[in-house]
Amino acid sequence: MSISTQAALAPERPWRVAARGIWTRMAFGFEMALGGVLTNRLRSAITVIGVTIGVASVVSLVGIGEGARLAIVRQFESLGTNLIKIESHHMRVQLKAEDAVHLEARVPTITKAMPVVKADALVKWRRRAEKMKILGATEDFPALREHDVIAGRFFSHLHVTERLRVAVVGFNVVNRLFEGRAPIGQRIYIEGQRFTVIGVLEPKGEGMADDIDNKVVLPLTAAQRLTRNYLVNEIWTQGVSREAVDAAVVQISRIYTKRLGLDRIQAEEGRRKGFPGDPFGAYERRYFMEYGYGYGGGGSVRMESPKPYEKDKGLGPATMLSVTSMNELVKEASQANRVMTLMLGAIAGVSLLVGGLGIMNIMLVSVTERTSEIGLRKAFGAKRGDLIFQFLVEAFLLSVFGAILGLLLGFAGCHAIGSYGIEAEVTWNACWVALASALGIGLLFGVYPAYQASGLSPVEALRQ
Repeated sequence: MSISTQAALAPERPWRVAARGIWTRMAFGFEMALGGVLTNRLRSAITVIGVTIGVASVVSLVGIGEGARLAIVRQFESLGTNLIKIESHHMRVQLKAEDAVHLEARVPTITKAMPVVKADALVKWRRRAEKMKILGATEDFPALREHDVIAGRFFSHLHVTERLRVAVVGFNVVNRLFEGRAPIGQRIYIEGQRFTVIGVLEPKGEGMADDIDNKVVLPLTAAQRLTRNYLVNEIWTQGVSREAVDAAVVQISRIYTKRLGLDRIQAEEGRRKGFPGDPFGAYERRYFMEYGYGYGGGGSVRMESPKPYEKDKGLGPATMLSVTSMNELVKEASQANRVMTLMLGAIAGVSLLVGGLGIMNIMLVSVTERTSEIGLRKAFGAKRGDLIFQFLVEAFLLSVFGAILGLLLGFAGCHAIGSYGIEAEVTWNACWVALASALGIGLLFGVYPAYQASGLSPVEALRQ
């Protein structure tokens, strides 16, 4: 007898026999489950639609929340990296251009410090006139704000020191004022004073970088002469690195606390207004984008100034001076929007639960309708585990079909929402969570019907 004949006649190993038996049972159970899904097509389609709506809702709403978070983060980051903004919120605390020089000399963790003047002014070119935002800055603006010119050049240190009347316009100003004509070399009049346009800033996008695309940037000294005020609204500094920003915020806060006597002023104001303690809050992360009151030398254009002193929700006087880390603002905004995204996802998750209840309902109906089939299978030797596996596979298939269609519908929904100007960012994490939730809920709600089917007595099932 040959070796091949002996191998063929040799008894097969027990574990292989067991594995083949398990595989056969699973394949047959899968075939029966697929047949059950396809046999009741309308009922299965309604169940799949419930899961589809749940998954699509999760993907779409989480995408909207993530899009809002990224939009806010991009808006802050468009101002520049590692930035620190110093801003006065009280008339008794006044910032001057010289403060920027002192900060550069005394704070080693910053690279540059730039005083900023903000104003509203009437800008004219030929017969066109429009009210625009004016920004007074130094030659450090392109490096500090990471904003280059797309045409022409930015003004230099000489322009600032000599108070030369030159201007660099935002990208949208070209169309708003010059109607698309080449602006370089054009003469514009700001509150009656003639300025020469020497550059155009590259576009940042609508609302980005504090809406710089719609502003006119002037040398700091020219802007101060225009406003007839030699104070500044803000001082922008840049940390040498991301890690050095927090240390710089603390050091700058201490410098102003000592130089301006802010602790004493805050205490006086607190006693005068009946607030106990010393609520000095220069290190608080606060961000004030808008101002509504002007002060200056009486000209037709006035520099923007802080709001009046206000009560801070019963906790003490409002912060007189804020030293704000933009990195911290980005982090806080991102965290706040993540919470909103999770809330949206949780709300949409209710739809998934409804879809899971639909699966359980359909499976219970299926068990009732297929009682005789279950009894026949058990009479021919089907075990309890075989029936549980069959009905769980049915629930799993319904969940899979619904999840796949839901993902596709969610992607399409986010794309449609984006076409209307609302940012929606679909992330893979949201897709995986929605997919896993749909499959988990489908299996979870399929356990009870499967267990009920497996517990039927063959005699009672065949009798029905």
